Amino acid sequence: MTDTPPLPDGYEISTDPERLDVDRVHRWLSTDAYWATGRPREKQERAIAGSLNFGVYDAGSGEQVGYARVVTDHTTFAWLCDVYVDRSVRGKSIGTALVGAVRDHLQPLGLRRIMLATADAHGVYAKLGFAPLDPPDIWMALVFE
Repeated sequence: MTDTPPLPDGYEISTDPERLDVDRVHRWLSTDAYWATGRPREKQERAIAGSLNFGVYDAGSGEQVGYARVVTDHTTFAWLCDVYVDRSVRGKSIGTALVGAVRDHLQPLGLRRIMLATADAHGVYAKLGFAPLDPPDIWMALVFE
């Protein structure tokens, strides 16, 4: 497994659901994420409630700048989805650090694999050990054995 890149100074990751800015997450995903464009707020709230959520925050202001969601049984399988970094902070490796933190959080659970689907970020996920499945253009997995 590859090392997780550190978050840039001034940012922190939390799984505390009370810290999530649900309005912001919904706006990001429903207006700017190709996989969730038009997702209704009520569906986003249900998705958040049924998932393990990761937020990235500006340590000074507390403002949320990133998000990732994991659907898992905490035993055998996890689905990583809704990974999003605010446009204002892209290019700082926040997304890579976020996905690495998700992977590291889940790894001790003994999961067999973490799955995800992406149309455009294969390189980001590959840096963290994810590899294509069939069909390789959208599926990737991290297999723990």
